[in-house]
Amino acid sequence: MLSCPALFISAPASNQGKTTITAALARLHRRQGRKVKVFKTGPDFLDPMILSQAAGQPVYQLDLWMGGEAHCRQLLAEAAREADLILVEGVMGLFDGNPSSADLARTFGIPVMAIIDGAAMAQTFGAIAHGLATYQPEVPFSGVLANRIGGARHAEMLADSVQTPLHFYGAVARDAAIELPHRHLGLLQAEEIADLEQRLERAADALQQTDLVNLPPPVGFTSETVTALPPLLRGVRIAIARDAAFGFLYQANLDILQAMGAELRFFSPLADTALPEADSLYLPGGYPELHLDQLASNTAMHEAIRAHHAAGKPILAECGGMLSLLDTLTDHAGHSARMLGLLPGQAVMQAHLTALALQSVDLPAGMLRGHTYHHSTLDSALTPIAQGLCPNNGKTSESVFRVARLTASYVHFYFASNPHAAAQLFLP
Repeated sequence: MLSCPALFISAPASNQGKTTITAALARLHRRQGRKVKVFKTGPDFLDPMILSQAAGQPVYQLDLWMGGEAHCRQLLAEAAREADLILVEGVMGLFDGNPSSADLARTFGIPVMAIIDGAAMAQTFGAIAHGLATYQPEVPFSGVLANRIGGARHAEMLADSVQTPLHFYGAVARDAAIELPHRHLGLLQAEEIADLEQRLERAADALQQTDLVNLPPPVGFTSETVTALPPLLRGVRIAIARDAAFGFLYQANLDILQAMGAELRFFSPLADTALPEADSLYLPGGYPELHLDQLASNTAMHEAIRAHHAAGKPILAECGGMLSLLDTLTDHAGHSARMLGLLPGQAVMQAHLTALALQSVDLPAGMLRGHTYHHSTLDSALTPIAQGLCPNNGKTSESVFRVARLTASYVHFYFASNPHAAAQLFLP
C-alpha cells in the first residue's frame, strides 16, 4: 500500500472554477517545493494543458470506462510513489455522467472538495454543500471552497451557512486576472494564453489565505501487477503532429506507443515543410479551423503527407486531424480553404456543439474506446468501416473511415483501452 496526500476537486456544475482552483493549488504547493501530480477526470485535452504548466508535470486522464479501473489504479499508484501531493480535477458536476466524478472518488477513496461559485448566493451556499455531501453518503466528501465571492463579509456569511462536520476550506474573491479564457471547445490552449504564468501565480496567491495552503490527509493507493506491453512497434518511427492546430494528445497514448517500442518524432503542419523520417503518421485533433489559410498555403507539407499516403504508409487522423485531410474545411465565419484531399468530403464548423459522447469502436484489429467532441458537420460519400457506440445509450455514433492505410474518424482513441489494436493502426 502506497500513501500520499490527495484531494479530489469537484463542483455542483461546470463553470464553477474547477480548473482555475486546481491549477492554483498545484502551483501553490509546487512553489513550496513539493512535487504535485495532477489528474483530470474523463476525456479532456485543454484542462490538462493548463494543469501541466501549473504543476510542472505531465497530466493524465482518469476514466473508469475508457481506461478501466486497473489502469486508473496503476496511474494513481505510480503518482503516489513519487509525489508529495495528488490532485484530481473532476468533470462537470460531482454526480454528472456515467461514470461520474463521484464514482471515481468513491472507487479510490479520495476526499472531495467542492468548489461552489458563491457570487450570487448567501445561505443557499450551505444547502448546496449539504446536498453534495449527503446525496451519495458513500462518497468521501470533505468540504467546500467558496469561489468568486464579493468580500470578507460575504465570505463570513457563506462560511456560517456550512454545517458541521463539513469543512469550509475558505473563499476566493472574484478576480478577472485569474480567470482562464475560453473558446468554443473550452479553455484556450496553454500556449495561447500569453499571461498564463501571471494568472497562475495570482491564483496561487489567492489560496494563501485558505486552508488549502496545508496538505490534505494521506490516502492509501494499491499498486496493480503490471504486465509489460509486447514490443509490437519496436523500431517503428511515428511522426506526430503537434502545434497550435494539432495539440489534442493524451500523454498516456504517447507513453503506450513508446512502451511498445515506437520512436516518436514531432513536427508542425503549420510551420514545417517536410515530415520527419517516419514509418507512420499520427494527426491528432485540435483547431485546424483557426489556421485555415496557413495550413492551406503550406503546399510542401501537403505534398509530404500525400507522398507518405501514396507510399502505403499508415496514418491515423483524429477529429481535427481528419478535417485537415478533407477536400475543404469551412470555419465559423464561412471562410473555406482547400485541405489535403486524401479523404473525399467537406466539413463546416457550426455555431453549436454537434457531438459529445464516449465511443467504443470495433475495428478489424479489435475494440478501441475513446470519445468525440466537436462543433463541425462532415459530408462525405465514403462508406465507413466501423461505427462508434455510446455506452450510455446515446444516439451519437461516429463513423470510422479507411482509405488504403489511412484511418480517420471524429473519435479520439484512448490507446490504453486496447494497446494491441492501437499498435495495428501504426504498423507498417
